[in-house]
Amino acid sequence: MNGLVHIYTGNGKGKTSAAVGLGVRACGRGLKVLMVQFLKGVETGEMFTIRRLEPDFVLYRGVPLEKFTWEMSNEELEIAKNVQNDIFTFAVKAASSGKWDIIILDEIIAAVNIKLLEREEVISFIRSKPDSLELVLTGRDAPTEFIELADYVSKIASVKHPMDKGIYARKGIEF
Repeated sequence: MNGLVHIYTGNGKGKTSAAVGLGVRACGRGLKVLMVQFLKGVETGEMFTIRRLEPDFVLYRGVPLEKFTWEMSNEELEIAKNVQNDIFTFAVKAASSGKWDIIILDEIIAAVNIKLLEREEVISFIRSKPDSLELVLTGRDAPTEFIELADYVSKIASVKHPMDKGIYARKGIEF
């Protein structure tokens, strides 16, 4: 099977959920799935589900960020950049290992957009990924270059959101 590139982008809820759903489907068909999360530090419901599917579906997270980037000092931003680059290096090595059929790079687009990862390095990785590897990228505001390289692009748009009414993230629904 020739591996393709998927992007889930947009300002709506469900990009990570869509990627996890694809991973669960693939795992159910005997494919090996690795989900690599960037920027996320909060414990999420999908973490517990994915653990039940190990070793066929594995979640990797680096050291979680404790603040939003706009709240960080220059020193903290440099540390965050190093952490995100370490996560990216892990993903690149995993891709070349031949162990995984699908790699999901959750919130990699956000890490690029806030300049914690270099756009050109991610583009180079997409272009040089192993032919058989299915690659999934998530995050708001996918750069045009990413969209041009992708085979599937789904834009998830928010029409209405509970936060507009002051209802914040709920355990098991939004995280």
